[in-house]
Amino acid sequence: MNESKIAIGSQLDFSEPWSIFRVMADFVNGYDSLKDLGPSVTVFGSARIRRDNPYYKAAQKLGYMLAENGLNVITGGSAGIMEAANRGAYSSGRGKSIGLNIELPREQASNPYLDLSLKFDYFFARKVMLVKYSFAYIIFPGGFGTMDELFEALTLVQTRKSFPIGVFLVGVDYYKPLLDFIRTSMISEGAITKEDADLIKLTDDLDEVVSFTKEHILARINEMENMGLTKLTDYARLKKFQEARNNGGK
Repeated sequence: MNESKIAIGSQLDFSEPWSIFRVMADFVNGYDSLKDLGPSVTVFGSARIRRDNPYYKAAQKLGYMLAENGLNVITGGSAGIMEAANRGAYSSGRGKSIGLNIELPREQASNPYLDLSLKFDYFFARKVMLVKYSFAYIIFPGGFGTMDELFEALTLVQTRKSFPIGVFLVGVDYYKPLLDFIRTSMISEGAITKEDADLIKLTDDLDEVVSFTKEHILARINEMENMGLTKLTDYARLKKFQEARNNGGK
């Protein structure tokens, strides 16, 4: 049986009313496994990027830098950019390296650099988990899946369904044509506003990504304290980061 027939068969199986329990299982497993995480950052990017690619090396370095600064690193758990970011975080040992993989007709193996590995039946459930516990979204070069995740994240921020510290595009040469399109065609047609476009930060400076995220996490803590929001779950997670810094973290 070829892959297209396997995929169609899977869709038919999952379309039955009982499939709601598979959906519930995805969410219950995700919420239960990730609920106690401290501040985390999600790194997106292609599974096809090879280990000798400069973007792989940059993602690995960034994963290490984030973990060294007390931040957990979440990825889709597979190869390429995802493996690189997990590998960097895993080698640090300060922050957790987390992979949220997906069950596919052709097995998508998890990379070996994970402190926690989860698998999901549904892309939409997995995408919720990839963004729910993160305070920054970092998007390295990638294909259709990465573009889907990028614009999903931007839509959540634009509509105020998510409140991350920042949305970073790492890879100026790769993403500049896309950002030019967003800043010209989309704005000129009234499809988005200038403020919407300004949600995106394009950079190759990894230090900028880390320092911006750290500074704004601390600013968010102060903001929540001033607003009397100290009983929120997000506040408790942010305080873990601050306490780690006060106890000798960077």
